[in-house]
Amino acid sequence: MKPLHTLTDIDELKLLLRYEVLERFEEGFTVDVEDYTMRISDANSIDMLMDIYFELESCKPRNTYSYIEPTDWSSIRGERPGFFEEYPIPMDSIPDKILGGWLGRCAGCMLGKPVEGWTHSQIKHALSRIGEYPLKTPYIPFEAFSEVDEKKRRSVSRLTRGNIVMAERDDDIDYTIINLLIYERYRSAFDSIDIGEMWLLHLPYKSVYTAERAAYRNLVIGLKPPTTATYLNPYREWIGAQIRADFWGYISPGKPEQALSYAFKDSILSHTKNGIYGELYVTSLVSLAFYHKSTIDLVSEGLKSIPSKSRLSEALRFVLDLYRKGLSWFEALDQILIRYGGYHPVHTINNAAIVTASLLWGEGDFARTLCYALLSGLDTDCNCATVGSILGVMLGRKGIPEGWIQPLNDMVASAVSGIGVTSISGLAERTIKLIRGL
Repeated sequence: MKPLHTLTDIDELKLLLRYEVLERFEEGFTVDVEDYTMRISDANSIDMLMDIYFELESCKPRNTYSYIEPTDWSSIRGERPGFFEEYPIPMDSIPDKILGGWLGRCAGCMLGKPVEGWTHSQIKHALSRIGEYPLKTPYIPFEAFSEVDEKKRRSVSRLTRGNIVMAERDDDIDYTIINLLIYERYRSAFDSIDIGEMWLLHLPYKSVYTAERAAYRNLVIGLKPPTTATYLNPYREWIGAQIRADFWGYISPGKPEQALSYAFKDSILSHTKNGIYGELYVTSLVSLAFYHKSTIDLVSEGLKSIPSKSRLSEALRFVLDLYRKGLSWFEALDQILIRYGGYHPVHTINNAAIVTASLLWGEGDFARTLCYALLSGLDTDCNCATVGSILGVMLGRKGIPEGWIQPLNDMVASAVSGIGVTSISGLAERTIKLIRGL
């Protein structure tokens, strides 16, 4: 029995189907993109569009597609190139690292938020015009936005150097907070259905986007995971799961296999294939950052978290190879953007490549790593938050320069029900209690 689509806006459904066509092609199915795009444009009813959608669901794989990209846990484990050991992490080092992770995530998000979705060229132009390219100091000056419209200028004013009073609300932080709430309620016994229930209880529908909004809608009409990730959800390989990864790493210091098991249950609510792998990869990096001191060691080992014959693994190995060849960051960025420029700016693969490049060329320097993630463009708030979190754990709060932390005033705003504006250090303390089993 086919689920009810519940969509009545024909333009919204056309947009979903255009993305679905691209997603099917990228996943290796036999899809005539031009023909389907024309048919979608010509369709004049919801029923016609849904007929096209169900037709797309029956497309066959291309014989030339060589990637192996499973979605179920057993097959993912079978395609991974190895498994992680547990690392002994001194308990007395964990509080500083947890606080560093939370603060680094908030600082990174605030750095990238005002230019979210901008290209590298747009960011370079804006900063060069005011003599700040490449950015090396905390946060973007307000003067960088003098050429944008007044509405945009007003929207970024509290996100710029000298004007920040807290970490402003962003879904990148909301998901870290709600995962804390999930673990406080269920501990390790949660499943994907529990996560979905917590979303419905604590997240406003319009504060979630792309794959998460599709999954939320699917939960409301009564679907269960993993169907929530696939039905009318063309965003299932975009970055949404990747930005939800960090807390599972925080709660698993030196235990990446544990972090992966949690992240998988989270990711399948809204994502498939490389969308899942993005969350697995990032959560493994966060967990491993409690132990590793070198970002090349971190990235190299992190590759064990995902299927080796996936597009994401190929992309990450491509970036690692550029680093080992000795290219400059600018040279490597050009190659990454050219090679993966066909993906949507909010896709997992291109953004995970940028996260990896920023970590490698940043070489453990907090400011340089965040600025590389910013200057690369694409989903800047997500990528800066992710690298800020990973390095925050690696370096600890004591290793983060004060200029990134002081403007936040230890406060973060959230759309998660019951949170409002809260203390960042308080969130870290709650995380530490959970690690200690309290």
